[in-house]
Amino acid sequence: MAVNGGAVERNILGADEIRRALVRISHEILERNGGVEGLALVGIQTRGVWLAKRIAGFIRQFEGVDVPVGALDVGLYRDDFAARSRPLMHTSIPAGVQGLRVVLVDDVLYTGRTIRAAMDALNDFGRPSEIQLASLVDRGHRELPIRPDYVGKNVPTSRDESVQVYMSEIDGIDEITLLREGD
Repeated sequence: MAVNGGAVERNILGADEIRRALVRISHEILERNGGVEGLALVGIQTRGVWLAKRIAGFIRQFEGVDVPVGALDVGLYRDDFAARSRPLMHTSIPAGVQGLRVVLVDDVLYTGRTIRAAMDALNDFGRPSEIQLASLVDRGHRELPIRPDYVGKNVPTSRDESVQVYMSEIDGIDEITLLREGD
């Protein structure tokens, strides 16, 4: 444990554990979908996109086939958009999603509101035959009836804790930490 500006920080997963979780998720996606035919991965900006690319890389290693990967910004679809001020990211969906089995990929699943927004946004690009959800961390506290199909790690948390995912592509390190505000 480390103290970070008044918050107590505890490491949940390191680089090796993250890699193993993503390898397992990749295998589970292949098993459930019977391969890659008609499959697309769509990462939710920002870290979900990098996770989707990593999963696609593992699938390429296992199957020798490239799975289309897209990026989805859900900012305009959130029900708390007025309360959030952040620049809009980039959305790029691979050749539409009409009739595809789409795996939405996100780093942390919490209330489910981001996923609801992602499903609304995704439907603007066509009607997938199925939407599945992969999350690196499920921390609980759902406000909507949404559950992941693939989970890297379940991390029970309290509402005064937060989960921070660090990725080498963005942060220079692969690590997941749990932050709790100091008393």
